[in-house]
Amino acid sequence: MKDIENINDIQLMVNTFYDNVKVDPLIGPIFNGAIQDWGPHLNKMYGFWETILLDKHSYSGSPFPPHAKMPLEKIHFDRWMQLFENTVDSLFTGEKADEAKWRAGKMAELFNYKIEYFRKAGHRPLL
Repeated sequence: MKDIENINDIQLMVNTFYDNVKVDPLIGPIFNGAIQDWGPHLNKMYGFWETILLDKHSYSGSPFPPHAKMPLEKIHFDRWMQLFENTVDSLFTGEKADEAKWRAGKMAELFNYKIEYFRKAGHRPLL
């Protein structure tokens, strides 16, 4: 196996991951309910990961607000991470692959923290 090196690798990672998400019994219904048209979402994710991993600035935006509206809890983020790590490990090995898993873990941790914070505070995040 090789490391993540280019946009084709990013697309393979993203497509494989979301193919797994769509059919997952725990998080699939949540994501399928929130995403009506997968094409634009996948394109955004290609740009996001290309920006993060390959330092090619093809994404702009804020990834948290769409997730703030979803009924997500720690169990969902844990499953998301399990699927993400399994996807990356099944396709790639190397520094960029490790970075992708590390960054995904930090995002899941932060998103979960922020969602829990807003729920406990009794108000919605500013969107």
